[in-house]
Amino acid sequence: MITTNQIENTIFNLFKEAVIQLPDDVKNSLQDAYKHEDDKIARLNLKAILDNIEAAQKMGVPMCQDTGLPIVFVKLGPIKIENLYEGITKGVEKATKEVPLRPNVVNPITRKNTGTNTGNMIPQIDIELIEEEKVEFTVFPKGIGSENNNALKMALPGEGIEGIKKFVLDTVIAAGGKPCPPIIVGVGIGGSSDLAMKIAKKSLLGKVGKRNPDKQIAELEEDILKQINKTGIGPMGLGGKITALDVKILTADTHTAGLPIGVCIQCWAGRHATAILKP
Repeated sequence: MITTNQIENTIFNLFKEAVIQLPDDVKNSLQDAYKHEDDKIARLNLKAILDNIEAAQKMGVPMCQDTGLPIVFVKLGPIKIENLYEGITKGVEKATKEVPLRPNVVNPITRKNTGTNTGNMIPQIDIELIEEEKVEFTVFPKGIGSENNNALKMALPGEGIEGIKKFVLDTVIAAGGKPCPPIIVGVGIGGSSDLAMKIAKKSLLGKVGKRNPDKQIAELEEDILKQINKTGIGPMGLGGKITALDVKILTADTHTAGLPIGVCIQCWAGRHATAILKP
């Protein structure tokens, strides 16, 4: 059996890792952006980002003051677990106190802070049922500076591929420098309104630079990425040719009369960490 204490410690360690150490694929893409960027101001901004990443790792402190909203993706197999929810919640509370994470979670109406990064329906937990006898946790501390620029469109099927491209590009242009570019853009196409946004967010867990296995979707990712990087928004919105590090797309089948499009924007700090527990 997987115990509540095991889950708590796993979640704690994952959040500690995620907010301090950027995944190699994201870090490498930022280094590549610095090498290929021509604009002087853009290079200065990218250098500051890279120095910040290095300092966070050396000092063992979060790389950004916004340690995000605690989001946990769970892949759950047919195994015995003592108390999944309690373990995750306690892990978040422990990370908030000991890492520490900035207490970001508030009541949406009164704005009263819970002080623990837990509360009503938070941490946000997504459960996917799998056949393997294991439980896999991926923590995704999502900063609100980028999250505030997300968008959903319930497009009509006739808008097609060009409509998808236009909506994603319009969303990025409207965001400008607010989400701290260079950004990673997650796109969810299909399903229902909430599913489109959900898979847009889940797409951000994919490796930067790795294309979708579906050739048509991979070409769409490349095309949108090129269009975004022609906008000139640049690092931190101060100009340059690297506005986005990547575009990630996931799709779900949908209703014959619909074409939901979700866009989830991630700042340069594409933080997430994964661990697996087995009986």
